[in-house]
Amino acid sequence: MPTRDSYAQGTPNWVDLQTTDQAAAKAFYTGVFGWSYDDQPMDGGAVYSMAKIGDESVAAIAPQSPELAAAGAPSMWNTYLAVDSVDEVAAKVGPAGGMVAMEPFDVMDAGRMAFVLDPSGAAVALWQAGQHIGSTLVNEPGAVVWNELITDNLAAVTFYEQVLGMTTSTMEMGAGKYTMFQVGGKEVGGTTPPQMEGVPNHWHVYFAVADTDASAAKVTELGGSVIVPPFDTPIGKMAVVTDPQGAVFSLFQASMPA
Repeated sequence: MPTRDSYAQGTPNWVDLQTTDQAAAKAFYTGVFGWSYDDQPMDGGAVYSMAKIGDESVAAIAPQSPELAAAGAPSMWNTYLAVDSVDEVAAKVGPAGGMVAMEPFDVMDAGRMAFVLDPSGAAVALWQAGQHIGSTLVNEPGAVVWNELITDNLAAVTFYEQVLGMTTSTMEMGAGKYTMFQVGGKEVGGTTPPQMEGVPNHWHVYFAVADTDASAAKVTELGGSVIVPPFDTPIGKMAVVTDPQGAVFSLFQASMPA
């Protein structure tokens, strides 16, 4: 079982969903992935629902902040990148062409975080681990298997190299090439231009599944939508879907070890 107890700087280490209907979202993801939840109290009486597979933490579901709700923001999945010092990394964001959207702050004893925008406008969180390292289980059905920067400005890749020390490489993927993010020589994520018109620049989340066709059918059964039906790739079968509140994510059934 691919459990984790630490993450090197630059590695995606956590995802959470900010949703317009937390209760409905929790029921949906339980139906799709079999998640249970450990509800942690937040300020203002809200809860941060830690999604679990067995005893391992894989993601979280939270209500939208009042500011996002007032702005009519859509439900969305957020990617977090591990950092050794969130303050030091956040200080590099502006000079590298990005913007700090939420200054570093402590999350009790769990860790310290900030939200930033890269030069293409894609939002990503920085996470300095305290008691919470991020996902303790990855690459298993129901857990995150991949994080991908969708951007029409590949110059944004330089931002992650400068701010986090990530490196990149390219690999053949079908008829084209795919850019990989690397940390310490290990592939930790990827980046690609939007494949559909109107898709905003963002960090996209892939969840592992045992059967993409069955999981996509379950998404529809539970009120979600299939944006891109299951299709084969050289590395596995995937689909792009949304939950009933409109948050977009992908399903991925690997044809080789993740």
